[in-house]
Amino acid sequence: MHHAVVDRWSSGHSLLHARDGRVKVLVCLGFLAAVATTPRLTALYAAGYGLAALAAVMVARLPLGALLVRAAVVLPFSGTFALVSLLAGDSPRAVALLAKSYLSAVAVLILVGSTPLPTILRSLERLRAPRLVVLVVQFLYRYLFVISEQAQHMRLAALSRGGWRFRLAAGAVAILFARSYARAEGVHRAMLARGFQGHLTLLAPVRADWRDGLLLAGGWALIAFLRWGLEGVWSR
Repeated sequence: MHHAVVDRWSSGHSLLHARDGRVKVLVCLGFLAAVATTPRLTALYAAGYGLAALAAVMVARLPLGALLVRAAVVLPFSGTFALVSLLAGDSPRAVALLAKSYLSAVAVLILVGSTPLPTILRSLERLRAPRLVVLVVQFLYRYLFVISEQAQHMRLAALSRGGWRFRLAAGAVAILFARSYARAEGVHRAMLARGFQGHLTLLAPVRADWRDGLLLAGGWALIAFLRWGLEGVWSR
């Protein structure tokens, strides 16, 4: 997984990286809920949520430009619904859809960029998330890299043979599936041989302390202020 940029981010060192994964998951979920339930995402709300996300990026020492660019991956999907609202004559709703989806993507990237995925999944498991869902996400994430690696090897082989021809695409997809399936079977057998019992065991699990409690209380207090108190204070 050396080619995954977010994995490199999550292996960094900062005040946010050192915090308990459960606390970061809860704060992120609170932020997502606040953004989603804001009835009218005015410029004031957008600025408040944006500044809070920017502060988290600075604390986590994540590359701001790269994070903002990668968060834009959700815009083509939310842009479809925004276009429908725009054509229906509801331009404020269209803008709110784009802004909410983008802010949510930024928040999720901050979480995964400051917390390794095994820690996030173990935190979800400890928070009593459905184990089957956690397990599916865990294997989906890991086997996506298996498929990506096989695709890169096949692309390199095709280029070395004179380029990639469109009529060979169907056969290439079939070969990619067969190779990825065989590789995944090997990975699964290796995990079973090493004692895999349905979840990943962290070698050095992070234990919560007073700083994690402070982050949870402060994060939720800030989110509550942004959601319910910001406009009232501003209008005074």
